[in-house]
Amino acid sequence: MTRILAKEQDFIDSEAFYTNNAEKEIYELQPDVAKPDTTWYHPVMDDVTASSRTRSVKSSQQVILTAAEEKILFHQFNYARYRVRELQHAIWARADRTPTPAQAEEILRWHRRADRIREQIAETNLALVLAMAKRTRMSEVDFADLVSEGNMALLRAVDKFDAGRGFKFSTYACRAILKAFSRQGMKLSKYRQRFPTDFDPKLERSNFLETKRADFERDAADEVRRIVTENQADLSTVERTVIEHRFGLENGAQEKPMTLEQVGQIIGVTKERVRQIQNKAMEKIKVELEANFLGTTEEDQASEEAEAAGSN
Repeated sequence: MTRILAKEQDFIDSEAFYTNNAEKEIYELQPDVAKPDTTWYHPVMDDVTASSRTRSVKSSQQVILTAAEEKILFHQFNYARYRVRELQHAIWARADRTPTPAQAEEILRWHRRADRIREQIAETNLALVLAMAKRTRMSEVDFADLVSEGNMALLRAVDKFDAGRGFKFSTYACRAILKAFSRQGMKLSKYRQRFPTDFDPKLERSNFLETKRADFERDAADEVRRIVTENQADLSTVERTVIEHRFGLENGAQEKPMTLEQVGQIIGVTKERVRQIQNKAMEKIKVELEANFLGTTEEDQASEEAEAAGSN
């Protein structure tokens, strides 16, 4: 309440706010506008590596608002802010500038309603920020920082947009987002000028995901090498020979891998036959790897196969 009363609430005015049945006409007599599905957004932002620049949003997860729907939402948003402003003036007109219980409940109700609609508009346009960030050629700026600046610009655009002028919100928001990106680039440039020797963009980004993935791949490779060396997957002599030569595992050391044709010359078969033997051996190794290293039991594998068969 203290925060709400500390500053006069701004809003985009409209003649519709001053009719006798304004609240009913703006809220009750208007069709509901679909709320967006934002479950896709958090996985995108969790992965702040370079691959996140290539991520896309499925069309089924997006809610594209028509101009009429945007006008409904912005009218509702600004009318709620208008009511907050009116209640602020009524409270400030009191001698003690303290709201009555009824006024406090009413102003909080309108403030929460404005926040909900603002959030709905912003969430509907989250994909716009990602699309603009991917097209912006600012490789020296961290992608997550770029999206963060874009999201803040999106919220400011929601507060300032006048739907009564007949333009789409995306047209207005794009310019605001691009300006925010430009400011972020200028801020980074000034920082690099002030600290030219100490600044390194690579140190600003965490490599936890890459390190964790590399450690896992290295452990998996060591486990595959052990499976082949100790023949844990029950490979035949020919299968072991093919795998060892194809992946350079002879005598437990890392040697230069051979081509299919070279391996075929050693065991006296065609390279197509070598490929078949290799695929069969790799399938055995995969089963052993999943059972012991990845923790997948035979029951789990049978259950997954049954589910896959049922879905087909």
